[in-house]
Amino acid sequence: MADLLNIGLSGLSVSKTSLAVTGHNITNVNTPGFSRQDAVQATNAPQFSGAGYIGSGTTLTDIRRTYNEFLTAEVRNTTALNSDVQAYKSQIDQLDALLAGSTTGLTPALQKFFKSVQTAAEDPANIPARQLVLSEGQGLARRFNTVYDRVNEQNGFINTQMTVITDQVNRLATSIAGYNDAIAIASANGQQPNDLLDAREEAIRKLSTYVGVTVVPQDDNTLNLFVGSGQPLVVGSLASRLETSQGVADPTRLEVDFVSGNSRQTITSLLTGGELGGLIRYRAETLDTTLNSLGRLALAVGDQVNTQLGQGLDLKGQVGAKLYTDINDPSLTALRVRVFSTNTGTVQPTLNITNSSVLTTSDYRVEYDGVNYSARRLSDGAVMTVTPPAPGVYPATLSFADAGGKDQGFSLAVSTAPNANDKFLLQPTRRGATSISAVLDQPDQLAFAAPLRAQANLQNRGNGLIAQPTITNTQSPLVPANLQAFSPLTLTYNATTGNLQFPAPLPAGVTVAPASLAIIPGQNNALSYTITSGTSTFNITQTFSGRPQDGDTFTLGFNASGVSDNRNGLKLANLQSKATVGVDPSFPASSGVNFSDGYGDLVGRVGSLTAQARQDSDATSTILKQATNNRDSLAAVNLDEEAANLIKFEQYYNASAQIIQVARSLFDTLISTFR
Repeated sequence: MADLLNIGLSGLSVSKTSLAVTGHNITNVNTPGFSRQDAVQATNAPQFSGAGYIGSGTTLTDIRRTYNEFLTAEVRNTTALNSDVQAYKSQIDQLDALLAGSTTGLTPALQKFFKSVQTAAEDPANIPARQLVLSEGQGLARRFNTVYDRVNEQNGFINTQMTVITDQVNRLATSIAGYNDAIAIASANGQQPNDLLDAREEAIRKLSTYVGVTVVPQDDNTLNLFVGSGQPLVVGSLASRLETSQGVADPTRLEVDFVSGNSRQTITSLLTGGELGGLIRYRAETLDTTLNSLGRLALAVGDQVNTQLGQGLDLKGQVGAKLYTDINDPSLTALRVRVFSTNTGTVQPTLNITNSSVLTTSDYRVEYDGVNYSARRLSDGAVMTVTPPAPGVYPATLSFADAGGKDQGFSLAVSTAPNANDKFLLQPTRRGATSISAVLDQPDQLAFAAPLRAQANLQNRGNGLIAQPTITNTQSPLVPANLQAFSPLTLTYNATTGNLQFPAPLPAGVTVAPASLAIIPGQNNALSYTITSGTSTFNITQTFSGRPQDGDTFTLGFNASGVSDNRNGLKLANLQSKATVGVDPSFPASSGVNFSDGYGDLVGRVGSLTAQARQDSDATSTILKQATNNRDSLAAVNLDEEAANLIKFEQYYNASAQIIQVARSLFDTLISTFR
């Protein structure tokens, strides 16, 4: 009867524990990361008797945690991937809405400005129309400034989030290291501390929402966690840290450092996955390129408009003033060069834009080894050719070209030699959209008139017509005195030679090549010649038609009273459709895009990336849900199943109690026989 009593007691004990485990499962049904547990039982060692082995009841061997490493790892990895994509998408959605918006983008401002220029060019003497050009020009500059500020706000947000996220990563890493220590101690008796294991796994899953990690199990039941390219964030019970710091090259961008003991390593570019990885990826792939693209467009607009205005005359007969800030204003050139904080020298180079049409959207890194300069384009890692590579005399001006000899559109002015191993980050276009501003406030100073004019002598006997001349080479600057020095020049038609003949001798300091121009009477003739006067060289084209008579004359001279002349104004309006952005210097006539298309390319690129991000978001969300469902189908608590277990174990408990009752009755009967 003692055996029967022990068997009943063992059943009571096991069923009681099974009920406790079931109750534990039920109460943790909503606990994140909880894995269902089961009580595992086995028979006690049987006792031998003459008739054979007699069972001695049951015993509890394990509280088993329902767990699958593969399914858990899938949830962890897809969590990191989904968080990365969601962080990227949240930022690029805002950028896409800003750039493509009908009221927030640049396209309406560009269209309004060039429409006002076209209107003013139709009536160049109209002061209100000229004033509208100034107003729309100011509006375009402010729109560039506003868009830049809105986009740059994302950089500030990313900096803030990087600090917040690294703090969360450090908190979770410390927690996981503590779990490792507790689990190692608790596992020393050979049994698994199920609830601690679940808590640690949930902490790792939360960590994966912030940054991607690699998990490596150890023999003592601990987990080591690695980030980046293998930096140990958690090793056993020890946790390292992630900290943000100002960038060595650009202090406006925070970088992520891995800190272990007294050592510090910048690992920003190595981090992937999680919200931190998504923000870093967005900044590198989209934000920087967008700021540079906006800056390149602003530089092209400011430079091309100012240059064209500088090729004409205003209502007072003076060279046109700049509408926008000079792109190479001394207050701007130094801001385009970032000095590495690790430099030992103090030299601050300046960067001048030499050709805004061929600028790329990349940043560049320049290094000095004590003798030679070397440079690399950061967008594609291409090595640049620096000319001269080793200046013998300072101050020096360095130019840059790629392996194909294509000029990069800027030069670097260095006042004195840097120290060996000094480095510089060149950002030719980064601040272009915030630095553009309208500086012209006098409408009569808009140069809509061309500097030269031609006309036929009213006394001519023939009907020869000479078109207005065009100076085809850009004057930097246009010098009216050099135009006035040869004005007027008289071209005389010689019927014997069939040529238009320039006068001889020419004014002092003036040369014309060729000295005579062959024409075919009755046809349209393209005239092309060069006038050198003082410090200026003018390449001039115009057309000649009709049938002149021998001795007919035509004059060419300075357009001193071109109040109603709109030829330069029309050229200014034509900039809207002229390819002036992203021109390939090797094929300037067949490459590049206009202002609107340049902005359209940016909007299209961001729109394409946004669409891809949305697709990635849907895909990763689906994958994460599937991975979570797979894990939950195995490890999550099923209340229906647990309710059935409660009934089963309750009946088991009652049956075991009945065994004890039978043993008691038998014992009472046995005792009664001896009374």
